[in-house]
Amino acid sequence: MVDIHTHFMPHNVLAKVWGYFDAVEPRLGQPWPIEYRTEEDARTQRLRAYGVERFTSLLYPHKPGMAQWLNGWAGEFADRTPDCVRTGTFYPEAEAASYVRAAIDDGVGILKCHVQVGDYDVHDPLLDDVWGAIQDAGIPVVIHCGSGPEPGRFTGPDPVEALMRRYPRLPLVIAHMGMPEYAQFLDLADRYERVRLDTTMVFTAFTERLAPFPVDLRPRLLDLQKRILFGSDFPNIPYPYADALRAVMELGLGDDWARDVVRENGRGLVG
Repeated sequence: MVDIHTHFMPHNVLAKVWGYFDAVEPRLGQPWPIEYRTEEDARTQRLRAYGVERFTSLLYPHKPGMAQWLNGWAGEFADRTPDCVRTGTFYPEAEAASYVRAAIDDGVGILKCHVQVGDYDVHDPLLDDVWGAIQDAGIPVVIHCGSGPEPGRFTGPDPVEALMRRYPRLPLVIAHMGMPEYAQFLDLADRYERVRLDTTMVFTAFTERLAPFPVDLRPRLLDLQKRILFGSDFPNIPYPYADALRAVMELGLGDDWARDVVRENGRGLVG
């Protein structure tokens, strides 16, 4: 398998992420127990044991001056973890274009953009050269831009659609299928051939209680068979990893569809 949406971060940053999920129950109406709250080596070995041949170390800043440091850590992690795609991130700040170009020169294979956590507008002028460099290099960006599980000031499909009008060759991967604005993000993928979506947490019993994926949209998943990628959100999921895989496999869209989503599309994107 290829899992396009996994998280490896410096320990202190990951601890803060886990703290966020520990405290989210009053807002979501259900708890979010971290299933894989283990040491880094145990987590990488767990993914390999599950048959994951390629995964990512998606990480993201919430303030200026953080992204370049995270990129340095992610580069070191990739050096010692050859089955992890070299991962980077960015934030709207004066240095962003410089360190994104440096990451591209360093062989970054995927980037992460988290609009809700970063609390920034994708149209911030400080990101103009960043998007241009990413488009020119063709590096995919996993972007959390949907309004789930909690909305942000800049989440939702409209800003991303406007971004694609400005950069129509931008290779975006819409995290969580754009939850809960599923239909609008599917529309975006219909209009722009370099827009993809990942299945992260979608279709599981946990997410079906929060933001169910409409049954009448399932045929559109077949239409986009080559541009849907499996993602899990490991290790931050509140259920066993197998539940994420089972939820995708049991959609009943056929073996060819499942094979493309779980393996082939990811191989084509990140090798």
